[in-house]
Amino acid sequence: MTRVFIGIGSNEGDRLECISRAVRSLAAVPGVRVARMATIQETEPVGGPPQGPHLNSVVELETDLPPRALLDALQAIERSLGRRPSAERWGPRAIDLDILLYGDRTIEEPGLTIPHPRLAQRRFVLEPLSQLAPELIHPVLRQSIAMLLAGA
Repeated sequence: MTRVFIGIGSNEGDRLECISRAVRSLAAVPGVRVARMATIQETEPVGGPPQGPHLNSVVELETDLPPRALLDALQAIERSLGRRPSAERWGPRAIDLDILLYGDRTIEEPGLTIPHPRLAQRRFVLEPLSQLAPELIHPVLRQSIAMLLAGA
């Protein structure tokens, strides 16, 4: 089983309910065990068009799914909760699930980059991730999550 961290966010509809349903759906995926979830925080949007505030958190899970299969499962959950493809980058969405870290692996392939390429610049990700694993070392930047948060 690999320790994985998933960023989760919502800024459309019943945001809290959508996040709750996403976490329950994650826990129901075969080969996935949800271990913990950080505090849900309300944050202002970063980039994109004008939109309402987000609720954000990070979920720690253990999985034996390979990264691409996990991504497929996350995208299926997003679709089941009403997320539709959009040409608008960083636009409003009912749910957003991102693989932030997958063990200490680095992956760069079409449609999948791990660690998440903007993890170190996003306080709304670093704060909840630091609640769960402040000592965790970013596999590319070679700094702890706590250090990255201090510099954000």
